[in-house]
Amino acid sequence: MLQKYTILTRLQGQIIAVIRGKSGQEAIETAEACIRGGITCIEITFTTPDALEAIKQLSRQYNEGEAVIGAGTVLDAETARMAIMSGAEYVVSPHFDGEISRICNRYSIPYLPGCSSVTDIVEALASGVDVVKAFPGGNLGPSFIKSVKGPLPHANLMPSGGVSYDNILDWFEAGSFAVGVGSELTKGIQKGEYLLIEKRAKEYADKVKQAGAASTI
Repeated sequence: MLQKYTILTRLQGQIIAVIRGKSGQEAIETAEACIRGGITCIEITFTTPDALEAIKQLSRQYNEGEAVIGAGTVLDAETARMAIMSGAEYVVSPHFDGEISRICNRYSIPYLPGCSSVTDIVEALASGVDVVKAFPGGNLGPSFIKSVKGPLPHANLMPSGGVSYDNILDWFEAGSFAVGVGSELTKGIQKGEYLLIEKRAKEYADKVKQAGAASTI
């Protein structure tokens, strides 16, 4: 398993594919398609049946560092520990939970809790959280990132929800640490059309990569 700060380095500046499969196998195949397309940070949500088995299989499959596999929609510390024991290299929740933070810190695993106010963000940071998920991103907008980083320039924020191909660069330009993209990667794509998911993932990955290259010129 990668060390905590190695994992954070792998996540920084990246797209995290938030995968909610109708089955564990569907989640695995969707993740594989995203990875082939160039999105190598994967979040398997616990709304997916057999999520633990999917996390376990993907973690074993990509144990040479080709991808970073995390667990999402983690609602309590017990689920966080099971995810970590199954190979999850980071844990994401829709809310902040001090018990989840303690479990993740105990195992040196990044915890990304969902927060939508400065009060919650400060509380999360005080507990040892390194990256806060700005959630729901669609309600907050890129301006939220810029506004928070005024008084809290050290806060690493990752929006999830509301991130699309059209606005993804706006989020990064506002100062996002990373971005979470969910249903936009599979919208309008029929079950089993994994080549189309791979193509869409490549479009997203290429857009962010090209923008990053342009910013260094």
